[in-house]
Amino acid sequence: MNDIIQRLTELLESRKEADPQTSYVAKLYSKGMNSILKKVGEEAAETIIAAKDGSKEDLIYETADLWFHTMVMLAQAGLSAQDVLDELARREGLSGIAEKASRPKD
Repeated sequence: MNDIIQRLTELLESRKEADPQTSYVAKLYSKGMNSILKKVGEEAAETIIAAKDGSKEDLIYETADLWFHTMVMLAQAGLSAQDVLDELARREGLSGIAEKASRPKD
């Protein structure tokens, strides 16, 4: 399962140097984090709607869009899907209540 994530991570990194006129991802990067975050928000809303009202195929499609744009956001921030997977691995086996309680207080 991680093969596609790794290939996509590498592709997203390579698009940082691509021409925004020829690459959708390069165009997102060129517009900056606020535009990327707006796109993530749009995709999150579409995923919620698909989960509520759509078919399984719609939910899969919208979730793929959300994951993709989230990976773009992470790459823009100098992070990767692997950083998120590492955090999930760290939490594995922890009670959700215990994990939340262990977070630093603001």
